Amino acid sequence: MNREKRIEIFTRLRDNNPKPTTELNYSTPFELLVAVILSAQATDVGVNKATDKLFPVANTPAAILALGVDGLKEYIKTIGLFNSKAENIIKTCRILLEKHGGEVPDNREDLEALPGVGRKTANVVLNTAFGQPAMAVDTHIFRVSNRTGIAPGKNVLEVEKRLMRLVPKEFLLDAHHWLILHGRYICTARKPKCGACPIEDLCEFKHKRDYQ
Repeated sequence: MNREKRIEIFTRLRDNNPKPTTELNYSTPFELLVAVILSAQATDVGVNKATDKLFPVANTPAAILALGVDGLKEYIKTIGLFNSKAENIIKTCRILLEKHGGEVPDNREDLEALPGVGRKTANVVLNTAFGQPAMAVDTHIFRVSNRTGIAPGKNVLEVEKRLMRLVPKEFLLDAHHWLILHGRYICTARKPKCGACPIEDLCEFKHKRDYQ
């Protein structure tokens, strides 16, 4: 895929959604961090249901730490892997208070040192909370990047690096959101909505005809 085609793809995605953002509910970098930790192998809708109850009660590292592991579990028990997630969030809160003055760090090294925070979670926080160009490649972005030909790769890190290199700079900050939303609602895994896709004529997916 050439640069001109990528520019047109992202121009159309931007025209359809000029100010994209995460579908997770949050109002501070810390709330976003907790929500993203909870979102692993869970839906944003499910996470929002839990955090809509949790955050009014505890939305700072000190407040969640005061709940303790068992207290936190009561709020997040509807989410998959809630036991390990509760443990990680409590440990993360302690580290934030002891090493970062209760603030979420705005750099990859410190973020990835937090329990329950991997590269993808760090990328979401860096991009969405701190406005840094970063690409959190999940299953949706991995699928869209490979299927369309925007940035094919054999694994998530390869796709991430290619996207960071190939997405035109003017679109880089919001590209993560456009791609994830496109994969979630249009370029779905089993039955992509090719006939309703705004970039269908630019996409290099070989089986588009099967989904008209």
